[in-house]
Amino acid sequence: MNGITQAALVIDWTQMPTYNTIMSVAAGAGLLSVVWLGRGLQRGAPVRLEGYAVSFLVLGTILTITGAHMTLTWPLAKYFPFDNIIFGEPSLGFGVLLLGSAILLWRRKDLPETEDRGAEIASVVRPLGIIIVGFGLALGAIAFAGLIFQLFAAPPEEPISGAFAQWPWVEATFMSGMFGVAGIGAVLFPLALRGFSTGSQRTTWQWIVGICIGLPGLGFFLFGALNFFTHIGLIINTMG
Repeated sequence: MNGITQAALVIDWTQMPTYNTIMSVAAGAGLLSVVWLGRGLQRGAPVRLEGYAVSFLVLGTILTITGAHMTLTWPLAKYFPFDNIIFGEPSLGFGVLLLGSAILLWRRKDLPETEDRGAEIASVVRPLGIIIVGFGLALGAIAFAGLIFQLFAAPPEEPISGAFAQWPWVEATFMSGMFGVAGIGAVLFPLALRGFSTGSQRTTWQWIVGICIGLPGLGFFLFGALNFFTHIGLIINTMG
């Protein structure tokens, strides 16, 4: 099947570059950082905006470069061209958002803590709500595609994840769930900005969005780190 044999799985890795290891770690770290920044601003905790600006710059650079290459090189992975859409395009979009956020935070790094920094940053971010909702809908579409077409299943040759190869719905449900929940958080993100200010009580929408962004963020972060082992093992087991 396009260079992959079923008897003894052999993959031509020169035709299948992929970055969803570092992409996943960076995306997870980015989602978690957004939650921590929002939590710190709302609680009125001492938040060093320049630190978050540098963090977003680093993560945004990783996601923009890898996402752009994966998106514009079609198909980057010869055997699984849908990976360009599933991993490349969301990474590119999120990466550019993080880079824009880095500029925003750096320009406001000297904003006095006596001012309502939470409300100020929320007001500047609000126009991005349209594209964030669009990305959220896209993540929802990816989640449905993963479930309907049973994507994300690892072959038996992949360590750990391959143990579930005979049950493709397991990894499909897990990965689609992370995309779907993150999508819900993105769609509801504009609602979380309403009434957001330093010292304010969290609204129901803010709680929901925080959970919907934070949980997938932790999932992508840990799963991406695990993939540095499982993908290396898959390459070793299928080099032929």
